[in-house]
Amino acid sequence: MTRTILAALLLSTAAVPALAEDAPKEPRAKNVILFIGDGMGIATITAARIYDGQKRGETGEENSLSFERFPNVALVKTYNTNAQVPDSAGTATAMHSGVKTRIGVLGIGPEAEKGVCRDALAHPLPLLGEEAKARGLALGIVTTTRLTHATPASVYSRSADRDWEADSTIPEGQRPEGCKDIALQLAEAQFDVAMGGGTAMFYGKDKGGRRLDPAADLPGAWAARTGGVVVRDAASLAAAPTDKPLLGLFNPSHMTFMAERKPDSPEPTLTDMTAAALARLKSDPDGFYLMVEGGRIDHAHHAGQAGFALEEAVELARAVQYALDHTDPAETLIMVTADHSHVFTISGYPKRGNDILGLVVPPQGSGEDGGDGASPLIAADGKPYTTLGYANGPGGIYADEDGDGEHLRPVPQTGLSARQQALVPLPAETHGGEDVALFATGPGAARARGVIEQNLIYSIIRKALGWGE
Repeated sequence: MTRTILAALLLSTAAVPALAEDAPKEPRAKNVILFIGDGMGIATITAARIYDGQKRGETGEENSLSFERFPNVALVKTYNTNAQVPDSAGTATAMHSGVKTRIGVLGIGPEAEKGVCRDALAHPLPLLGEEAKARGLALGIVTTTRLTHATPASVYSRSADRDWEADSTIPEGQRPEGCKDIALQLAEAQFDVAMGGGTAMFYGKDKGGRRLDPAADLPGAWAARTGGVVVRDAASLAAAPTDKPLLGLFNPSHMTFMAERKPDSPEPTLTDMTAAALARLKSDPDGFYLMVEGGRIDHAHHAGQAGFALEEAVELARAVQYALDHTDPAETLIMVTADHSHVFTISGYPKRGNDILGLVVPPQGSGEDGGDGASPLIAADGKPYTTLGYANGPGGIYADEDGDGEHLRPVPQTGLSARQQALVPLPAETHGGEDVALFATGPGAARARGVIEQNLIYSIIRKALGWGE
């Protein structure tokens, strides 16, 4: 009996390696595209979905943005190591280094004090952009903000302060310590495509820039070093060769809001830039990593202009759809997320199909004031209110100050350019601290599930590419 049991155990042990070898291997991604809607919280996605549908004459609620149809979804915790409500530098660093860090710093560990160059040099973090190039992948960075802004900068730079975008923005006392400004780091980095705004950070004042050397020309130095091409508008982008590195700088600062674009705008859209990046990156036989940021969603929310933010979110969804249509789903992991949310709300019991940028009108027969399906609800101060609003911001409402019972809230603005009213008056609306969504499709997308820490996005990318832990 003993010999029989021993023989069975030996047989089962010997069979284990064979079973492991026979197990199907997890498919690896050749390419990864990470779309980041800066400030694109859940409420923004919902409102953008409705807005997008209403632009086509639909009621809107039944609509789905391109990435909302992805099969894998997770909730992402966004806090920084020293901040309950985060900023884009700390959150983008988490995604591109695998480590959560302080608010306001890029590519450096939480041990480093913000604004201290020596600390930044002493606590560098790994950067996904550097690793992608070291492993032979092509690298692309696309944004509607300045290329030196926090989210795009997290791909390639380390900085004690996200505001050190040009050498002139580094405090004089910190300059001798040896830290490089973010624009210089991009000019010295290895990348295949980088497009966005921020021209002023790369030139001296002789060319309208902000660098200390009046004759500074970082794009020119980059082109001389790499043989790359520098483009300044959509026409030159369309004409640029696809077999050379590309640097696109399309605005002195951030690129123009979609809501303010003219039909003959010289700037490419986010979708245009995504298309141009893919046309170049796809030719690399080893694959690519591409980060695409819809960065001006955030800026519109800070200004309290929800309509502008929704236009930017819809454009991001359009860029995602382009990527879906022009990549192989069997070899490309596509993820869409946000770095953080905003204090943006959708409220008031509006009827189905109510103008998402308009006043709250209740359903007919709802029992609410009016109830005719056409008249807006009236608040306690005798005025209507909008479906979209903010907990704080430049649209802040001031209560009765002289005691005469007259509330100072004006009749709210409506429409695309309106500044929504806010509860707490602030010069700029603030970020929100709730979780954001992560949508994923393609090889490795199954890891996007549950409630995860933001720095795990880095691990999802690396595992999908087969890089291990």
